[in-house]
Amino acid sequence: MKSKTLKIIKNDPWLEPYRQAIEGRYNYALSREKSLTKGGSLSEFANGHLFFGLHKHPDGWTFREWAPNADSIYLIGEFNQWERRPEYALEKKEHGVWEIHLAADCLKHGDLYKMYVSWPGGSGERIPAWTRRVVQDPVSLIFSAQVWEPANPYRFKHKVKPPSQPLFIYECHIGMATEEERIGTYDEFRRLVLPRIVDNGYNAIQIMAIQEHPYYGSFGYHVSSFFAASSRFGTPEELKRLIDEAHGYGLAVIMDIVHSHAVKNSVEGLGCLDGDPNLYFHSGDRREHPAWDSLCFNYGRDEVLHFLLSNCKYWLDEFRFDGFRFDGVTSMLYRSHGLGESFSSYDDYYNLNQDGEAIAYLTLANKLIHEIKPKAITIAEEVSGMPGLAAPIKDGGIGFDYRMAMGIPDFWIKLIKEYSDEDWKPGAIWWELTNRRKDEKTISYAESHDQALVGDKTIIFRLIDADMYWHMSKNDQNLVVDRGIALHKIIRLLTASTINGGYLNFMGNEFGHPEWIDFPREGNGWSYKYARRQWSLLENRQLKYADLHAFDKAMVLLLKKINPKEPLYQRWLHDQDQIMAFERASFLFVFNLHPSRSFVDYGILVQKGNYKIVLNSDAKEFGGFGLVDEQVVHTTTQTAKNPDFELEWIRLYLPSRTALVLKRQ
Repeated sequence: MKSKTLKIIKNDPWLEPYRQAIEGRYNYALSREKSLTKGGSLSEFANGHLFFGLHKHPDGWTFREWAPNADSIYLIGEFNQWERRPEYALEKKEHGVWEIHLAADCLKHGDLYKMYVSWPGGSGERIPAWTRRVVQDPVSLIFSAQVWEPANPYRFKHKVKPPSQPLFIYECHIGMATEEERIGTYDEFRRLVLPRIVDNGYNAIQIMAIQEHPYYGSFGYHVSSFFAASSRFGTPEELKRLIDEAHGYGLAVIMDIVHSHAVKNSVEGLGCLDGDPNLYFHSGDRREHPAWDSLCFNYGRDEVLHFLLSNCKYWLDEFRFDGFRFDGVTSMLYRSHGLGESFSSYDDYYNLNQDGEAIAYLTLANKLIHEIKPKAITIAEEVSGMPGLAAPIKDGGIGFDYRMAMGIPDFWIKLIKEYSDEDWKPGAIWWELTNRRKDEKTISYAESHDQALVGDKTIIFRLIDADMYWHMSKNDQNLVVDRGIALHKIIRLLTASTINGGYLNFMGNEFGHPEWIDFPREGNGWSYKYARRQWSLLENRQLKYADLHAFDKAMVLLLKKINPKEPLYQRWLHDQDQIMAFERASFLFVFNLHPSRSFVDYGILVQKGNYKIVLNSDAKEFGGFGLVDEQVVHTTTQTAKNPDFELEWIRLYLPSRTALVLKRQ
């Protein structure tokens, strides 16, 4: 590869000293692709799901599993009274593959089954690695694979369209989308929640916890069966219908995929499938993740790449997802998993701490996904700031379309927790919201599900805390609540209006859902009280949650009109007044963060023209005081010293803790 093709270095000369490392990772990914595909395409290589697992064909059934350490494998299940019978014994083929062919009447839709695997020194029941359906017995709580061949499989009706831009992503969890204290379903989400999302203006949903996971409280991040859609929410057909109807609404559907680690379970998961603890995972001290109590994939093994790449293709083809948010990418990029690393200079990205095999996998995964679906969306959850992560592969990048702007929510938390309102400096806020690599797109967010988990707090709860329980009625004036509602709107508008790619909100946070998220566990008496969404708070028009929701809806509908490629023009940053103003396209955004001071006829230099207010956070319908006259047309005036200067003065009334968006006519 010639260095002139490395556009990421051209865009950032500070990367020049690391040219060899960047070229090396690029060339290694190409060499891995060549060795895996043998001259074919990645899409052809990533068809493991069509070979392994259980498949029905005109002559019967075929089942295959990769288990090189096994001495024998039997299929056991309801069809043979869970007994190891000779006619259900698999035959060992080449390369550690086991296989069995069964007559059509040996299995039927809905049958429960497992493998019984024997290996040197041991044996046990196992759920097949490539199974597409896993269910849990409600009494014994034991998991089993299930034959899934419905007589009337779901047929997709809606054509998939490229997602609209900019992305406004509604992050959601199927199980906790119901108000009742139980687990919600795919069907309920489709009928009851999808219309809410569409009405709110979001154009994409990002669904968590799809891959099967034994422990509900893991939030879906301790995956056991990578090809099985979680049965606790319903059937695969119901998930397909959900995705199809989302497409009918014009929503893109992104899956939160977990390829960074796996659950340690042996019976349900991949932990010791054929008696070899290192079948899919690293050996020694690299096998277990030191912070997550999980297992780390060995991305240097061809069979592991075959498994994971096939997994990407499976979800795209079988369920028609529009892309993926890859979880835990920082953990994958570094042999240290990024733990205890400062990432304070470029040296930290190229110091032999990087996991070259994982980087090659992520590069190939992005290439495969876009080979299958050119308009697919890939998002990296990555906190270190690795250069090139969201740059095209041909430019020397790893190929993600977006990276999560994970520093932004951390910044808001720190600001709320550690600084008085008088010390909220517009300069620091502007720097945090706009400090990003120019050649990489990001997904900005004020808070996601992470900030709502037990041990943390949502933004609204940090701002209002216990007063939420007593003073959220519209006829109840409370200074703490007034402050919280005002800042909640400002924080969201600041975050969403400065995006360079997309914006994300977690389900319910748009209307200030109270309290935290706590899944059923022994420590809370297995309660669902905090693992649900209280939509009734939003629907009660006597409460202020409806006002926050109304603002979020107005904000999203307005900002969707602005191309995120439009540059941001800083017009005013005054730390003492706590005033910030910037222009984007034909819109002027003005923020007064001062906790007590309002300004009359505050002057800001902007593009000359006539301006009309199109969004006012202080409007009464948004829970404000209605102090601003929104009907006034603001006409700019020339500067006294230089009449030919392209910017002119606009004079505005800026109430305390208020944000205004004006459109140039």
